[in-house]
Amino acid sequence: MQKDPFRIRDHVAEFDDIVAEIVRRSTQSRANIPMVADVAYGPDATETVDLFFPKGKRERLPVHMFIHGGYWRMFSKRDYSYVAETVANAGAIAVIVDYALMPAVRMAVIVGQIRRARQWVAEHIADYGGDPGLLTISGHSAGAHLATMLFEDDSRPSGIKAALLLGGLYDLKPLQTSFLAGEIAITDEEVHLFSPISKTCDPSVAVEISVGADETPPFHSQAAIYTDHLERQGLDVSRTTLAAANHMSSVRDLGVAGTDAASLLARLVAA
Repeated sequence: MQKDPFRIRDHVAEFDDIVAEIVRRSTQSRANIPMVADVAYGPDATETVDLFFPKGKRERLPVHMFIHGGYWRMFSKRDYSYVAETVANAGAIAVIVDYALMPAVRMAVIVGQIRRARQWVAEHIADYGGDPGLLTISGHSAGAHLATMLFEDDSRPSGIKAALLLGGLYDLKPLQTSFLAGEIAITDEEVHLFSPISKTCDPSVAVEISVGADETPPFHSQAAIYTDHLERQGLDVSRTTLAAANHMSSVRDLGVAGTDAASLLARLVAA
């Protein structure tokens, strides 16, 4: 029987080991990096961010917002605190975002939450020493999908300088016939409303689209299609392939100094 190319566990032998590693790294990051935890950006209990700070004076610092993946149905911001290692070392405030999970809520709720988190940054990050005019964003997998919702044309000006989209999902239609059909059951309406390949985007945002070399074919094809989609709109787009990286090792490497993924993130933040 052919393996579902979207079921990551079937294609990454070390899946559980990497998840355990990123959770361990995140625990260490929360202990070692100056932070403010569980800051509310909205009224729901799931609408919180963790803020991580570089060493030194906090005044008009660049800001980077990270959105975790998990096919909209698993993980939390606490699992991804380690990404702040790279962000803080690059001299920026890391904003690690939490959101509600499917199927308890539908995708429209999650997209609304991510946009509220972005609005919270615009209105309040200066209180923590950040400059809302120096905002970059990133996301992995479903988080990359959600990140695109922050620079759609209908939200212009987006106020976002640049975005790193890692292992992203930009056409939701194929997921309807994947293993996710029995877990979150993406509807036709959600495909129509929330597939990034159908959206017009803010042309001022520089976008880095990255995928691990060892990802399954749909992730490569979606990256290529979305790159073309943005280029046709005149955005400044770069597309990179991370050597010897799979869907899970690539996101782990965002917080591992010296890796290609961490270097991409650090350059984005510091630009």
